[in-house]
Amino acid sequence: MQIIEEKSRREALIDAASHLFRSKGYERTSVRDLAQAVGMQSGSLFYHFRSKAEILEAVMAQGVSDITENARQALQHVQGPKQRLSTLMQVHLAALLGSSQNALEVLLYEWDSLEPDARERIVRLRDEYEKIWQQILDEAAQAGLIPDDTTLLRKMLFGSLNWTVQWFRPSGNLSIEQLADRMLRLIMR
Repeated sequence: MQIIEEKSRREALIDAASHLFRSKGYERTSVRDLAQAVGMQSGSLFYHFRSKAEILEAVMAQGVSDITENARQALQHVQGPKQRLSTLMQVHLAALLGSSQNALEVLLYEWDSLEPDARERIVRLRDEYEKIWQQILDEAAQAGLIPDDTTLLRKMLFGSLNWTVQWFRPSGNLSIEQLADRMLRLIMR
């Protein structure tokens, strides 16, 4: 039972940190802010993490790990390059604009706050996610559905998809699925 409580407390800290780092910024979020968000004493944080920097890394790692796992699971049930690319775009947007929004936005906007060794670990996680994209884009290019320069296309798509956090509103005219479909049609031949 103690292990479950400790894991839950750690997860609560990561979740609270993702919200605080996104709303206040990493530098402006204090250890006291983090502790208050989960109802503990400031010093108690260090039972779960060695430093605030380690919490930042955990937030980013959780965001990348979640989106990677969601992509892998969603793609297991999808055949054909067009459908696979559509699914991947929907998964990315759903995570970015939904359940993992704060963690992924922290990844996007607090990148420079990572310590160098933490950055290397997050890059390795990010690379795993990008490999999934690269494979799907290469399949779509081989099928003649999209342009051949899939590496540049991947970077362009990430820029476009990631920027949606600035302008997409769930209460707007498009659902996440409709947005993914319309964005996909823009790159299809």
